[in-house]
Amino acid sequence: MDLREPETFSRVYADHAPEVEAVARRVLGDKTQAQDVAHDVFLRLWVTPDAFDAERADVGTYLRMLARSRALDAQRSGRAATRAGDRLRAAHTPPAPAAALPTTVAELRDERRRLGRALRELPHPQREAVVLTYWGDLADHQVARRSGVPVGTAKSRIRLGMRRLRAEYGEREAA
Repeated sequence: MDLREPETFSRVYADHAPEVEAVARRVLGDKTQAQDVAHDVFLRLWVTPDAFDAERADVGTYLRMLARSRALDAQRSGRAATRAGDRLRAAHTPPAPAAALPTTVAELRDERRRLGRALRELPHPQREAVVLTYWGDLADHQVARRSGVPVGTAKSRIRLGMRRLRAEYGEREAA
């Protein structure tokens, strides 16, 4: 089976796409995310067909295993993004005046300055995507619609922006 041939690939897609999406949906519990994972799995198969080894497994088994692995990665990534978003919101949220100690206020002010500097260093599209997601409480598809870009592009901008913010914070904390 030559997966480089469009007819062969189309047949494999038609035969296995529902199973691949179902595996991802069982892991993620979300149809939209499962569709994204299924898209990624078939894109990977199209781009790197040599990664599939027919001697190790049939194509259906390979695709389901890949879908499960990608779905677990997406699930872990979502948790990490949520934790990072919680930290960003906490740094941006002003403390209640009565409960704020002078040292806490000073620390939060410094944290906000660091966050502002880190955000300003992001490229504009990434900064916009991160701000809309974490402060605007918009989902990735809403960020995409508002920015006028495909959903995948919005997701990439959010992910890259968060990665750069984490790296920036790590570098500054080490210094």
